Amino acid sequence: AIIIAFPLGIFAAVYKDTWIDQLTMMVSLSGVSIPNFLMGPLLILFFSIYLGWLPVSGDDSIASLVLPAITLGTALAAILSRMIRASLLDVLGEDYIRTAKAKGLSAFTIVTKHALRNAMLPVLTIIGLQLGALLGGAVITEMIFSWPGLGQLTIESIQKRDYPVVQACILLISSSYVIVNTITDILYGLLDPRIRLHGSH
Repeated sequence: AIIIAFPLGIFAAVYKDTWIDQLTMMVSLSGVSIPNFLMGPLLILFFSIYLGWLPVSGDDSIASLVLPAITLGTALAAILSRMIRASLLDVLGEDYIRTAKAKGLSAFTIVTKHALRNAMLPVLTIIGLQLGALLGGAVITEMIFSWPGLGQLTIESIQKRDYPVVQACILLISSSYVIVNTITDILYGLLDPRIRLHGSH
């Protein structure tokens, strides 16, 4: 999701109101619109059955990860790219960006060294929430690709009334949410020194 979202969001913001912006937002809209239970079989049909490049299911090799990762990542990337675009557009209108342009800095330097870092706080929030949601929300994708994941284990345990395993899964997902949110808060301080100063007071 991050690999897909960052280039899409940055290009959409830099080339605002052009055909590039419209194309990237159309791609992100299609990512949100196509559900996992449709995206997964479509990818299997094309890349596994038609082209024969990737395995249909299982967890035998790294290649087995590609299709499930794309299936889960496209919807998340769609939301993330729109957030990156919105955050960058807010930052690109600031005075210090105009000063950087006046100094003659290249567009690449302005975006990567000045704008992107300051636009990352809301983006980090979305990434943290998405990472937590992935742990409990990947059940459909795991079923489609016969992937032995945490979501599938939880569902099977509920069906078998294996309560200790259900409790362990819920505890693991909850703990992961807490850890992810803690890491997000730490990264806030690293990205924005004002948050560190405020916290120390």
